[in-house]
Amino acid sequence: MLSSEILSYVTFAYGLSFLAFILYYIAKKDVLNTIGDVILIVASISQGGAIIIRWIESYRMGWGHVPLTNFYESLIFFSFVLAIIYILFRFWGRLKFLGAFMTPPILLTLAYASLSPEIERGIKPLIPALQSNWLTVHVVTCFLSYAIFAFSFVVSILYIFKKDDGKGSVKKSGILPPKNTLDELTYRGIIVGMPLLTIGIITGSAWAHYAWGSYWSWDPKETWSLITWIIYAVFLHMRLIKGWRGRKTAIFSIVGFAAVLFTFLGVNFIISGLHTYL
Repeated sequence: MLSSEILSYVTFAYGLSFLAFILYYIAKKDVLNTIGDVILIVASISQGGAIIIRWIESYRMGWGHVPLTNFYESLIFFSFVLAIIYILFRFWGRLKFLGAFMTPPILLTLAYASLSPEIERGIKPLIPALQSNWLTVHVVTCFLSYAIFAFSFVVSILYIFKKDDGKGSVKKSGILPPKNTLDELTYRGIIVGMPLLTIGIITGSAWAHYAWGSYWSWDPKETWSLITWIIYAVFLHMRLIKGWRGRKTAIFSIVGFAAVLFTFLGVNFIISGLHTYL
């Protein structure tokens, strides 16, 4: 299919973008960072086009549906949303340091979707449970929140491992911002992602009622979505009410994203349930 061919080139382009960002860190030449950004933007636009083409291909097969209904399509869409979130934070926040750290999850997610022999990539008719507009809203809002939480996770990792001279500045490189800036970025990501996750859970409940006649059935993915929501709710409570900053909140952010990954991937591979086909 044409969409799959485009995605193979997109994967290669993300790899080139990552290489440019790494060379930027080594050579400290702004032009390399710009090249990485340009390649990534072109790749993300192409990936968005591939998703639209796959949507069109499904209509040509007579099964027309949004390409968000199986594991392959969800991985493709998630990597695309990661790229969009990177672009937004990169240029809205002028965060030049992000490229080398946000590109790997984009690249690895797309490469796994494109290359893993275990993933079914064909377009098939939808089962009745997936034939609902609630599905689109639910998946889009959940993946937007996951991608924003991925940003907070990356920044939290940088916070944990970054060394400073006691004034919040980097000893050996001026590329990374001060630790207090990284801490604030972690918080901003989570405070944006939390409402989206909440909407995702609510629309998921509406979809569950449409598909299975129950708003909540304690399916493993539902349960882990709730656990993830609670972790981030505790993060916001401890920061806003208790004044937590720094390493404590960075660790909470890392734990929260681990719960995100288990919700998205672990449930599929380890625990069977109503969402296993996703």
